[in-house]
Amino acid sequence: MKILVTGATGFIGNHVIKQLLKHNFYVIATSSNKNKAKNFPWFNEAKYLAFDLSQFDASIDYYDLFERPDIIIHLAWEGLPNYHSLFHIEENLFRHYHFLKNLVNNGAKDITVTGTCFEYGLQEGKLSEDLPTLPANPYAIAKDSLRKFLEQLQKHIDFSFKWVRLFYMYGEGQNRNSILSQLEIALGNNEKEFNMSSGDQQRDYLPVQKMAEYILKVGLQKNVEGIINCCSGKPITINKLVSNFLEERNQKIKLNRGVYPYPPHEPMHFWGDNEKLKKII
Repeated sequence: MKILVTGATGFIGNHVIKQLLKHNFYVIATSSNKNKAKNFPWFNEAKYLAFDLSQFDASIDYYDLFERPDIIIHLAWEGLPNYHSLFHIEENLFRHYHFLKNLVNNGAKDITVTGTCFEYGLQEGKLSEDLPTLPANPYAIAKDSLRKFLEQLQKHIDFSFKWVRLFYMYGEGQNRNSILSQLEIALGNNEKEFNMSSGDQQRDYLPVQKMAEYILKVGLQKNVEGIINCCSGKPITINKLVSNFLEERNQKIKLNRGVYPYPPHEPMHFWGDNEKLKKII
């Protein structure tokens, strides 16, 4: 089976490709920067084709260009972690829609695309796929709109469509500005104190390797389609997340809680309903 993975050099893309190769799939990997891709251990095992979405050309048959894959796992998304840039709405949304529409128009029959829990906006508690979306920042608005565009496209062209709504993740390759990355840097520098928020907010976290495993399982099946929350289904406070991280590494550092305010684009307490995901995994 031939599988195309976009966003190959991203945080998730790297782990998805490693999972696919472990199961002996033929992987076509794409991203905008070939030199960056060469640094990944999978580079010589996958078929790599560089492609910059900003150079999208409607006259090109991208399904044929990417060797007519059986399954497409679309992870690419530029401009993060700046969630508030209008770039997501004004440019990114249409680039990604036209690219995916091009693939479908030219014969792609099975597409899995990653969304975001930010599509739920500031709603609190256990978030299920049947809740209305209330995106509150440009990134979330663009993602939510892309899903709706593809749902409309599906009414005109027959293809399998899975929208994997990602919650939080951590692990190798995560953004340096994430709390666990910052904590790891502080420990590596032998710092005595670590500044953070009060840490009472609840989130839903998965290790990125587990997230990649779930994305793969969703993408390979057709029994469950539409929106699928990709999450643990269990809330954890940031305080507990940080404490677990330190305990697992048998390390200590003074935590200065309350230094940073809570991010305004996130609700205080939310986690995902993963019942739909559990039907797959």
